[in-house]
Amino acid sequence: MFNALLATKDDDQHKVAVTQIDKGTLADSGVLIKVDYSTINYKDALAVTATAPIIRKYPLVPGIDLAGTIEESDDSDWQVGDRVVVNGWGMGEGHSGGLAQYARVPASFLVKLPQNISTRHAMAIGTAGYTAALCVDALEAQGVTPDHGDILVTGASGGVGSVAVALLAARQFSVAASTGKPDAANYLKHLGATSIIDRNTLSEAGKPLQAEQWAGVVDAVGGNTLANACAQTRYGGVVTACGLAESAALPATVMPFILRGVILRGIDSVMAPSGPRLAAWARLARDMDLERLETMVTEIGLSDINDVAPDVLAGKVTGRLLVDVNR
Repeated sequence: MFNALLATKDDDQHKVAVTQIDKGTLADSGVLIKVDYSTINYKDALAVTATAPIIRKYPLVPGIDLAGTIEESDDSDWQVGDRVVVNGWGMGEGHSGGLAQYARVPASFLVKLPQNISTRHAMAIGTAGYTAALCVDALEAQGVTPDHGDILVTGASGGVGSVAVALLAARQFSVAASTGKPDAANYLKHLGATSIIDRNTLSEAGKPLQAEQWAGVVDAVGGNTLANACAQTRYGGVVTACGLAESAALPATVMPFILRGVILRGIDSVMAPSGPRLAAWARLARDMDLERLETMVTEIGLSDINDVAPDVLAGKVTGRLLVDVNR
């Protein structure tokens, strides 16, 4: 028996509670992982609160992330004792996820942790940080360099934004951090932001083309913010879009793309193939200041998740929520 945050549904009543379950209830095949840490992302908060139909079958353990050590393996490429991280792949949606002391997943889901990244570090980073790394990889793959100009990071005090600011600063980019939390300014400057922007200047409807400001953008919020970011991006600049915390809508025109050659690059972290995943984690191992990472972290236990999930959806959480599944 082990502890898990289990989502159940009875007579259309969604319930999430810490429950003791048996290993025999896990998937019949795959790699058994003794989980050390998980985390709470925006999608996890949607699942826990049932604000959106993230969970596709019940009962299910939520959690799109986990990090831990292999305890049993049915795949010769993976050995007992290997330290691994899993992000996405439908965990916490159609496959029981990481908010438990044990998980069994297909070997194809696994990424071996870089030597300098502990399981705690891995979940302090989580899907949010891994997504941020995919965004930075995409900017650089499109040829964006520090001498091209400032990079805008929206939702900067959240999980994706915080790690994006830190990774970009590590590569010597000048970072403009957009946030709705005035008291997060010092936090963001500590991570490496060079300027702070009030999110309200981006969240209202704007003109299709605006003054050119950004060589690149990491956007985690969507909506008017993404539309304005595109309208403000310089000729030939690159906008990476990875989230919808503000809105899934894109109230924009084609003008930035056909008059300025702006590239809008979608970033998917859930089903990304092995190559981009390995590259993202290699970047995190190389460029993430692990002491700085700790300043982003608030640690909680399984029993705290129901209380904090609404705050995640309301944008009240700064940085990363790390879940110690064994407390």
